[in-house]
Amino acid sequence: MEIGNLIEFNIFKNRKKKIKSKVNLAMEGDKEAFIFLIEENMDFFYRVSKRILQNEYDVEDAVQNMIIKAYENIVNLRNEEYFKTWITRILINECNKILNKRNKIIPVSEIFALETSDEKISEIDLKEAIKTLNLEFRVVIELFYFEDLSINDISKILNIPKGTVKSRLSRGKEKLFKIIGGV
Repeated sequence: MEIGNLIEFNIFKNRKKKIKSKVNLAMEGDKEAFIFLIEENMDFFYRVSKRILQNEYDVEDAVQNMIIKAYENIVNLRNEEYFKTWITRILINECNKILNKRNKIIPVSEIFALETSDEKISEIDLKEAIKTLNLEFRVVIELFYFEDLSINDISKILNIPKGTVKSRLSRGKEKLFKIIGGV
């Protein structure tokens, strides 16, 4: 074996050992090890999700959701050698959820709980309107209405008080109401 190839092989072998060690630490609850693994693979995560979703906002959402789910469930990983496969599967599942929701139409009345005299509120695709919201409102709106998560669950996931979740839901709905023209 050439000296150059031998050096490359040893670097690869050492890198693989380091990653395996970090996966084991992350499985034991080491946050820094988990962060290292995410940062080490971030370009890969963005490439995979960008190919599937082809939309930067959706890519960011998919990767963020994947990180949360992976962090919460890494203790369930059975073999550290399958970390990348395992976390990629989580990412693809998150991308698929987003793709399934792209065409979801939600009755405006469900979100705004509005009643009009004789007019029936038409159904509208809220995707474009929701995209225009600031991230703090968009995430809460999507988790509550599209993921059917409770205020308590959202509070835990985002690590913010329940009152903040309620406030962001309310303010986000007001902003959406203005965006779609006050129906």
